[in-house]
Amino acid sequence: MSEIKKTFNLYCDESTHLQYDEKPFMVISYIKCAYPQIKQHKAYIKLLKEKHNFYGEMKWSKISKSNAEFYNDVIDYFFATDLSFRAIVVDKNQIDESREGFTYNDFYFRMYYQLIAHKMHSKHFYNLYLDIKDTRSQQKLVGLKEILNNKSNVRNIQFIKSYESYLMQIADVMMGAINYHIRGLNKVTAKNRVIEKMQTNAKINLKKSTPKEAEKFNLFYIDLS
Repeated sequence: MSEIKKTFNLYCDESTHLQYDEKPFMVISYIKCAYPQIKQHKAYIKLLKEKHNFYGEMKWSKISKSNAEFYNDVIDYFFATDLSFRAIVVDKNQIDESREGFTYNDFYFRMYYQLIAHKMHSKHFYNLYLDIKDTRSQQKLVGLKEILNNKSNVRNIQFIKSYESYLMQIADVMMGAINYHIRGLNKVTAKNRVIEKMQTNAKINLKKSTPKEAEKFNLFYIDLS
């Protein structure tokens, strides 16, 4: 009997990825969710929001003392489920555009390929959802389709608004925590608590790569030096 193919949604986001934003790191990430479980996760997160009287979109930039318990509950929920997270971190100072035929834009798409393709299984199907951020989004969509064109198990790549997806919002929070931590921005106690919650649950140091085979929480620091 042939194995049943499963379908997963990848909710992708990026942080301080622009070339001239004067931020030291490019971080790109996704939350992976089995397609049949999407409604279940949405319903539970909605309950958490009601419990904490939290309104609006979950974002790393919005974490404060008044809503810290809500965000900690969201992190606990992530680690209690089959959801998984993967992120790639690059020190942008190491990106060398002096190489012939190499541009920052090329590198950006290569990192997206690294993020997505290397944890895919040929026996499954994938839908990719990306946060639409700016007027270059259509160009990005074309670039990603081109670089992933050899992946026949990618069924769909499209942009959505982050407020439309709780799971994409969780990606923003977890990715933001990594970026904040590695930049040494430790002034907001509520954010530090979320970082501690993530490190405790994942049993890792957010400043280091996880083992390549890590599935639940996979973090990869790319060294270009």
